[in-house]
Amino acid sequence: MAEDIRYLTPINIEIKKDKYCRFKKSGIKHIDHKDPEFLLKFINEQGKLLPRRITGTSLKFQRKVAVAVKRARQLALLPFVADQLK
Repeated sequence: MAEDIRYLTPINIEIKKDKYCRFKKSGIKHIDHKDPEFLLKFINEQGKLLPRRITGTSLKFQRKVAVAVKRARQLALLPFVADQLK
């Protein structure tokens, strides 16, 4: 009986995407804290930093992103807390 089960749409099989560090791939050495549009890619809707496991950045550049976001917040280029930022 279990062999008679048919699906209208194929079952989603999660294919593991290869994560890569966009900074290493692009050859970026310095992260500018005065560019809020670029830094918004690493912040969620509430204004929190996205973790490495989601963005795929390396540890070295994740630390640099964190420092850049904190400096941008101090300069009031990015909000500390936001409701529906994006």
